[in-house]
Amino acid sequence: MLELQGLDSTLDRLDHRRRTLPEAAAVAEIERRIADANDALVAARTRDADLAREQAKVEADVETVRARTERDQKRLDDGNVASPRELENLQSEIASLRRRRSELEDQILQIMEQREALQAEIDALSADVAKLEGERAELIKRRDQLLAEMDAEAATTKAARDALAPQLPAELLSLYERLRASLGGVGAAALHRGQCQGCHLTLNPADLQRIRAAAPDEVVRCEECGRILVRTPESGL
Repeated sequence: MLELQGLDSTLDRLDHRRRTLPEAAAVAEIERRIADANDALVAARTRDADLAREQAKVEADVETVRARTERDQKRLDDGNVASPRELENLQSEIASLRRRRSELEDQILQIMEQREALQAEIDALSADVAKLEGERAELIKRRDQLLAEMDAEAATTKAARDALAPQLPAELLSLYERLRASLGGVGAAALHRGQCQGCHLTLNPADLQRIRAAAPDEVVRCEECGRILVRTPESGL
């Protein structure tokens, strides 16, 4: 019975370890960090794409202004403008177009500076993602190795349990399973020097006398916790 309890405790320990494996939690955490970094990277690239479209629009406006300036300058240089008023208006328009072109070119420089800063951010985020993905690969490798080791131990332990359980009386096995289900996985415990190793309480003299008088094959239980008590030479009886 104690051997069966030991095998079941090993299976419970392996199951708990699998569910609380630090490497599994570390993988989940690094995947969260990768997702955050990728979100930031997408946002930076989106801002850069928006600025690229804005830059293209301003550059198109510069080209339009340049073409109009060249056309007006050609009219002025050709000497085909006879009216002084029209000449004055043409000169004023050329000056205005040149100022507008200067303003637009300043906008382009500002956009280019913003994009340069964004590109540095994108490069840094890309490097972060690559680094985190490398760390994740190592963590997954370690996690999977540990899981494989636990699976192998669990399979060996379960095979031993499956071979041992049928050797116990069916009623005793059924009682043991019920107790295990209700008492935190421990249905049977050794009686060691008068103490139940399940609840770690010392039995009173009357209970010890009752157990001492019980037949060797009689199922005895702890009066405190209800677990099956297994008598050994160290029971203190």
